[in-house]
Amino acid sequence: MPTAPRPAKAKPRKPRAMTREEVRGFITALAKANPDPRSELAFIDPFTLLVAVVLSAQATDVSVNRATEALYKEAATPEAMLRLGVDGVAKHIRSIGLWQGKARNVIELSRQLIEHHGGQVPRDRDALETLPGVGRKTANVVLNVAFGESTMAVDTHIFRLGNRTGIAPGATPRAVEDALVRRIPPDLLRDAHHWLILHGRYVCKARQPECWRCVAAPWCKYPDKSPPPAVKPPRAK
Repeated sequence: MPTAPRPAKAKPRKPRAMTREEVRGFITALAKANPDPRSELAFIDPFTLLVAVVLSAQATDVSVNRATEALYKEAATPEAMLRLGVDGVAKHIRSIGLWQGKARNVIELSRQLIEHHGGQVPRDRDALETLPGVGRKTANVVLNVAFGESTMAVDTHIFRLGNRTGIAPGATPRAVEDALVRRIPPDLLRDAHHWLILHGRYVCKARQPECWRCVAAPWCKYPDKSPPPAVKPPRAK
């Protein structure tokens, strides 16, 4: 007897986009819960931040911080990094994904900073994006964290939040970035990158969002909010 076909899984429902008033409420709730947000990458100055962000592609901040702690003791400037060489950088970052290519990028970007920017990290998006291993997201992080500019670096966490919550739906990271910059109030935009990435990392997780402890849930348009986990009854003695 043929088995009955399994019912098709229901497609997740798409949330409606938040209004601008709802966006402010959502971001303000995150701000009140974390009034002094900071990057979780360890760095000393714009150069070490740039290196850390380049190394963080497809790697956790924890793994990058573990590697750069020893690396920066040997080389915390472009000149010292260049003297260290590819092999010298590589020995510190072997625990990080794609370490071979990242070691080459760190040495080459150090060389270009010395040759074209006087050894300083440029405060210019186009100049940053010409450096090896630096794309739009990395440039936005450096401009935001090192130079205090109101940029929005969209990683996988923020891309997910933009679409899941309705704060800034978009089909591509750039579409989500543009929507966030346009919709988040200017007085909240500079720190919004940190609020959103931390929220996505620890609360609005990819596989199982912890909606029951989300401070911004009243404004979130995600239609399938997860309930709190069931409490197991105590075992009988």
